[in-house]
Amino acid sequence: MDKRIRLRFAPSPTGPLHMGGIRTALYAYLFAKKNNGDFILRIEDTDQNRFVPGAEEYIIESLKWCGILPNEGVGFGDGKHAPYRQSERKQLYKKYAEQLVTSGHAYYAFDAADDLDAARKKAEASGGAFLYSAATRNSLKNSLSLSKEEAEEKISSGENYVIRLKTPENEEIKFTDIIRGEVSFHSSIIDDKVLLKSDGMPTYHLAHIVDDFLMEITHAVRGEEWLPSAPAHILIYRYLGLESIMPQYAHLPLLLKPEGNGKLSKRDGDRLGFPVFPLEWKDPATGEISSGYREKGYFPDAFVNMLAFLGWNPGTEQEIFSMDELIQQFSFEHIHKAGARFDPEKTKWFNQQYLHKKGDAELALEFKNQEPRVKSQDLGFVIKVCGLVKEKASFVSDFWELSSYLFIAPVEYDLDLLRKKWNDNSGKFFETLLGNFKQLSGFSRTEIDQNIKQTAAQLGIKPGEVMQQLRVLVSGKGSGVDLLGMIELLGCKEVCERVEKGLSKVSKISV
Repeated sequence: MDKRIRLRFAPSPTGPLHMGGIRTALYAYLFAKKNNGDFILRIEDTDQNRFVPGAEEYIIESLKWCGILPNEGVGFGDGKHAPYRQSERKQLYKKYAEQLVTSGHAYYAFDAADDLDAARKKAEASGGAFLYSAATRNSLKNSLSLSKEEAEEKISSGENYVIRLKTPENEEIKFTDIIRGEVSFHSSIIDDKVLLKSDGMPTYHLAHIVDDFLMEITHAVRGEEWLPSAPAHILIYRYLGLESIMPQYAHLPLLLKPEGNGKLSKRDGDRLGFPVFPLEWKDPATGEISSGYREKGYFPDAFVNMLAFLGWNPGTEQEIFSMDELIQQFSFEHIHKAGARFDPEKTKWFNQQYLHKKGDAELALEFKNQEPRVKSQDLGFVIKVCGLVKEKASFVSDFWELSSYLFIAPVEYDLDLLRKKWNDNSGKFFETLLGNFKQLSGFSRTEIDQNIKQTAAQLGIKPGEVMQQLRVLVSGKGSGVDLLGMIELLGCKEVCERVEKGLSKVSKISV
């Protein structure tokens, strides 16, 4: 029987969740769901010095907003592998660290911060970079360079120590990445990672391996910034005797700046005016507010659709996918190895496509909720307004600017546009048109269109000569929503009053 597919998203609560983190969660979620597997949220809070209040809640809320819902984990219900916060699993890790020491694959290191700083400066003075590794560890203060008695004395006397991985001296470490294929590193460039800190808390390097093993994780999705650490992780699995059940790693490409050079950061968003976080975040220490996609008016399904395409595509021309469609189409084989350049304008385009697909009634409720000046308006009227303006909008927040003249009669008119085509026949046309409008038994767009054409023919005028002038008289503007739809929506009485009021401004035009 095949092993059940299980993936996890394991962020650290050190601040707001970057959109790159959401993409990692999304890909893991899609793969798990496609394979009828489990998706888990684990909070990796072993670095208590960097813990930020509210960050864990922010992570949970972000996943919920995006519709990326774990079936077990912090905030989503316990499974048989609870607890899912690493700080609540502290007692588990030391056993594995000590097991590595006993087998000779890890050691105690007693170096103080000053010792390590001196070693770094010495390396820099020689034109190199310090690496705590096979090449340097015997010259430092650890249980490999000290006698067994000296090391035991330090431990029994309560001296602070960490446990470090003992990397091999001259070995090629290889593994197969789902996205990148076979990857190879020489052990000479791998440092002796700290596995257990002096406060008894594990580092990421040990904790995620122990947890992935105990939680039966089959695939581990993470950013390519973790690729240099991967060989150390392979060694830990190997030394713990777990290499045969190690999860398959998938290292995702970086999200790049819009210019394409360098990793996308909050500074890029601040500089160019777009969010890099799913939700708005207020820094509890400084009070600084960072914008979020939700608060900017993006639909969560549009945001998720956009994220899916940052590094992946289905191999077809289709770009708009529901979550269910993404689940069906997703595969790691279609993830690119190269970095994915973020395009803010394309992100707006995705939102626009989703807005266009939304029902007018749904948009009307959102419009009324967002815009105080529309709250008291008749819902039926607002629904029709949304039907007219949504094709021109990217966000619901655009609706008022695009439709205010449908709620409030204009007080100013684009007289320059009127002036361009106004002639002696113009005034006569509109006076005749008003009279004809008032005689109509109905006021459908078909009747309106026929009446305009008949009036123009009656006066020997081409309809094209007066249509924009009619728009200005009704709305004050030379462009906007469908003209016939606008006139039909406003109704005969309102349109006639607006045109009469507009004609009173004609005296200001010098032809």
